Amino acid sequence: MTGPSTEIGPGWWAFVAFFFLAVALWLLMRSMFTRLRRMRLADEQRQREQQAGADPGQRAPGTEPGSAGEPDRRGEGERGRGEV
Repeated sequence: MTGPSTEIGPGWWAFVAFFFLAVALWLLMRSMFTRLRRMRLADEQRQREQQAGADPGQRAPGTEPGSAGEPDRRGEGERGRGEV
């Protein structure tokens, strides 16, 4: 005679854990592809500027240090400690 089955499967909690891991992986991959797309577009823009004869060290209008486009990062350590 064979008794009742005593095998225990992974159950509900294993499904929930696997589902959350899958969602986390999907979000991570989506973020990675977004960052790669931004890097590729920036590289293409830099290549277009070089082909057009623009100086690669030249800044785009509005991105000088201290402007709204790019904050001035000089002396950031002093300001970060509460000193003016």
